This record gives sequence, C-alpha cells and structure tokens, in this order.
Amino acid sequence: MDTIASLFSFITTPVSWIIVQFHKLYGAMFGPDTGWAWGLSIVSLVVLIRICLIPLFVKQIKSTRNMQALQPKMKAIQERYKNDKQRQSEEMMKLYKETGTNPLSSCLPILAQSPFFFALYHVLSKIASGDTIGVLNQELVNSAREAHIFGAPIAAKFMDDPGKVEALNASLTDVRVVTAVMIVLMSLSQFFTQRQLMQKNVDLSVKTPYMQQQKMLMYIFPVIFAVMGINFPVGVLVYWLTTNVWTMGQQMYVINQNPTPGSKAQDHYLQRLVKSVTSHGEVRGRRRRAVVQAIVAKGPDRNDNERKFVTTLAKAGFTPQPDGNVKKVDPATAEAENAAAARRQQPKRQPKAKRQAGGGQQPPAKTSLEKADQPQEPKTKQPAKPAGSTRQAKSGQRKGQQRPKHPSSKK
Repeated sequence: MDTIASLFSFITTPVSWIIVQFHKLYGAMFGPDTGWAWGLSIVSLVVLIRICLIPLFVKQIKSTRNMQALQPKMKAIQERYKNDKQRQSEEMMKLYKETGTNPLSSCLPILAQSPFFFALYHVLSKIASGDTIGVLNQELVNSAREAHIFGAPIAAKFMDDPGKVEALNASLTDVRVVTAVMIVLMSLSQFFTQRQLMQKNVDLSVKTPYMQQQKMLMYIFPVIFAVMGINFPVGVLVYWLTTNVWTMGQQMYVINQNPTPGSKAQDHYLQRLVKSVTSHGEVRGRRRRAVVQAIVAKGPDRNDNERKFVTTLAKAGFTPQPDGNVKKVDPATAEAENAAAARRQQPKRQPKAKRQAGGGQQPPAKTSLEKADQPQEPKTKQPAKPAGSTRQAKSGQRKGQQRPKHPSSKK
C-alpha cells in the first residue's frame, strides 16, 4: 500500500486542502472536533469529485449503449474469424472506429476516481498514525483523530486490533458494528445500481454474451466491495458509500429521463409521455420533443415500444409530427393512417408460387438435378419422331432432349 500511496502522493495535497476547506465550513456549524464536521467534509469531497466527473459519466452511458448495439456484429466477427485472432482484432478495431465506440469509456469514471480514493486512504492512514500530511498540520490531525462517526473514529478499520482502537478512544465493538453496517450498505447500493441497470435499461430484444457478463458483475462487485471493505478506514467507507449512493441516484435519473431504446425503461417513459400529451394536447419540453422527433424520423426502423407509442397516440387522436410535436386529428382517421403506415413498413411478401407449391399456381421450374433425382414415370407410346431429330443418350449421359451442337463443332 505504501508503494501505491507514493504513486498517488501528488494528489494528497489537493485532497487534504479540499477536506480542510470543507472542515472550516462544517466546523463552524457543528464544532471543529466532531464527527459531523469531518464526516460531512468527506461527503462533500465526494460530491465535488462526482460533479466534475459528470462529462465522463455521459461518455460512459454512450459507450455502454454502443457496446450493447454492437454485440451482434461483434459476435458475427468472432465466429467468422475464430481461427484468425489477428484478423479478428483488426475487424473489431475497424468496427469500433466506424461507430465511434471506445470500450474503455465505460471504465473512465472509476479510473478517474482512483487517484482521489487512494489519496484519501493515505490521508486517513496518516491521521490514524498521528502524522501530518499535505496541508493537515498537527492540530488538525489530532482533531480528526478525536472525531467519531456513531462511536467509530474515522481512521479506524474493522480489522484493527483492540489496542489500536483504544488508542483512538473507542471500543472495538462500536468500530466493528459501524464498519459492518457501512460495508453492507455499500455492497447493497452497488448491487441495486447494477440490478436496475440490467432489469430496466437494457434492450431486451438483443440477447448477447455482454448481458450475461453484466449479470455476473452484478453479483461479483458487491462481494469484492465486502471483502475489501474490512480493510478500509471508516472515512474511506464514508467516501465509497457516498459515491455508490450518488451513482445509484444518477443512474435512476438517466433511466427515467434518457432510457435505452428497446428497454422496459423506454416503455415506461413513453407511457408517461402519452399521458402528458393527452392531458395537455401538446408535447411539453425540448427533450420530449426531441424524443418524438427521433421516433418519427426512424420510420420503419422503430422498435416495439416506439410502435406502441405511435399506436396509442393514434387511439387518443394525435399524430406525431417531424418537428417533435403532435397534431390533433380524428381518432378513426389517425388509426387508419397509422395502420396504412404499418402496412407500408411491412416487408414485401414473396409470390405464392415461392411460398407453396400448387394452389392453382404453376410451381417453380425444377432444375436438371432435381429432375434427375425424381423417379421416372412409365413411358407411354409416343409417335415416332424423324430420324436424327434427337441423339440417343450414351451411357453415363442424362436422358432427355440435348442441346444441338454448333455447326462448326466436330461430330
């Protein structure tokens, strides 16, 4: 851990400075030596970091959706070039470049948080040992050591021995109860965040290995957090619990306001949009108009949720317009127009002769191989043909009328 701490030592001074500034604010409200002042300082540090990471979170959402959409194509490439790993990698990179997808974008928020996480861990470790670090002088270090959150010092850990906990003026029971509760909450928040993503915000029409991987991570990540959490100080648990709750709330907002096409969340969003349109007679809000505009522009490429949305609007007497708004029409007329559009969007049917043999239609012509495979019917007596009109089939040749030779060819 000392090696990791040294790698992130460049960020310990900014992290300690931010904590001190928030501590001044909360210390004036709750007292400088209280757990509320130091605990809220850590929470505010998390909020500040997550606000700065919102652009990366937006990129993460776009990358995740692009990866979901590309899974069928990726699977086809893997099957096509399963014996040529180099060509497989080249085709994958080409696909990423053409679609503008970066597989690493989904990890950007976690990677960006890592320096702050290890810096805070290093700061709290120094506080536990009574050493100064960054802008934390000895007076502030002593104040932080005396701060307790529900009876547990912010620098104490679940695995600390009784002597170390007593040196921080606390009991081992209080420390382990508080840390255990926080570890459980941290793991549950992580599980719930991944679960709502898998159940509500995934395109259910596309079944790919990517979904199975995400389902496995839904159970693996909480276990990893629980195992690692027993070695985290209380202050780090406060940090990680806060960032998990922030992620959960941020994810809920995205699912409700910008769901993945084809998901359950999109169906619920469009149902709410229908209720709003029928109540006000128009599409209210620029974001909602953009959604309607995108659905109209898709035309025959709409998914089931979007077709259901257009049909429900038609029954209510509204027709979506290319500008993102709706037009009030007679419900019967709207349903007729919607049905006509649906018929136009259906693929062209094949001729009946191709779909079934017989039925008053001439069956498709058989090839020469099919003719050869069929059993020969008993020959009926045919009128004699002029000699030389046909050539007798030689041994090994197919029977039947032969194409005449060119005059210039040898007999």
